Amino acid sequence: MRREKKIIRASWWAIVGNGLLAAFKLIVGFLSGSYAVIADGIDSSTDIVSSLVVLIAARIIARPPNVKFPYGYNKADTVATKVLSFVIFFAGAQLGYSTIRILAEGSVMVTPSTLAIWVTIISIFGKLALTLVLFRTGQKVESPMLIANAKNMRNDILISFSVLGSLLFTILLQEPLIDRLIALTISAFIMYQAFKIFMKSNIDLMDGIDNTDVYNKLFDAVNSVEGAHNPHRVRARKIGNHYMVNLDIEVEPDLSVKEAHDIARNVEKSIKSNLKNIYDIMVHVEPLGNQEEDEKYGIKESDIEPHKK
Repeated sequence: MRREKKIIRASWWAIVGNGLLAAFKLIVGFLSGSYAVIADGIDSSTDIVSSLVVLIAARIIARPPNVKFPYGYNKADTVATKVLSFVIFFAGAQLGYSTIRILAEGSVMVTPSTLAIWVTIISIFGKLALTLVLFRTGQKVESPMLIANAKNMRNDILISFSVLGSLLFTILLQEPLIDRLIALTISAFIMYQAFKIFMKSNIDLMDGIDNTDVYNKLFDAVNSVEGAHNPHRVRARKIGNHYMVNLDIEVEPDLSVKEAHDIARNVEKSIKSNLKNIYDIMVHVEPLGNQEEDEKYGIKESDIEPHKK
């Protein structure tokens, strides 16, 4: 099955599952009088939006390259991850605002019924199943947006556990304020997770690499090729789940064009054997000892940390 189809299938599972859980929690939350359960239901509702964003992005990713987008549409994965961070943050902020307003108004607070406990337990098992589906699929197809959505749902499990704890204390102690304070804590946690997703997506959007060990593998690959010297101006960036690699190498100046080309081809093959998910490799060949003072971009081997022994 193609990568895009796997993402779409997992997204549909998330949409249907979260839709059922959100409706269940919101209805029971209002019936039982638990603001923490209502907060959990609102969070599940935002997961529907998140999964819709992933679903739309997956369809965009499936489009073939064209004149306007010669690299294809795989960056839609990263853009969708950025959108998800805003959706998640807004949900947390809205929940926090509503809870603070209720506390500030000093409305009469009623202790939730035990019905809220049962719906929360069901929610934990439901979210666990959805998280496993999204996380395993995200890792298998190396989709940042699917993994981000899985982490968001993993957080929902923690949220549901906190809701369960608050309900137990609220009902046992007959103190409804605990329920509202937990709802406020949940909102802060949601916003924090949204911020983390936002910051991580910046790396891909700015053509950075979060795992710099990639460069160690690139230099090892070049150094293993006979005739290839001094790899420099090495640049790697991610397009979706693939790497685009650019680098310069030096060869003996008296080689023929064909001989130099063969060395460059061997460098490409070596890199592809050291790194998976290569989108494309561009190797620029220079004569050995060539010096260009105006070279600004990329890194050389001395710029990275030495291999750990």
